[in-house]
Amino acid sequence: MKLNRTSFIGSNLQSVDLAEANLKGTGITNCDLSNAIFENTNLEKADLRGSSNFSIEPEKNKIRGAKFSIQQVAGLLHKYGINIE
Repeated sequence: MKLNRTSFIGSNLQSVDLAEANLKGTGITNCDLSNAIFENTNLEKADLRGSSNFSIEPEKNKIRGAKFSIQQVAGLLHKYGINIE
């Protein structure tokens, strides 16, 4: 699915399946991504700042150049079961 350079702002993207999607350069800002599926997803240069409730495994997705808020780092480290305070 090619969605590169699309903008999602303040959207409810709960439980969406974004596996294999090309989201390169996409704006996904201030969105709720609860239970969204990211696997083999191209998120290069995507802007996810302000979005929440996501879990993205860097090893299974392309995230080079993607933008995240510091508060969102836990969404990238969720699988490791660590506590970030």
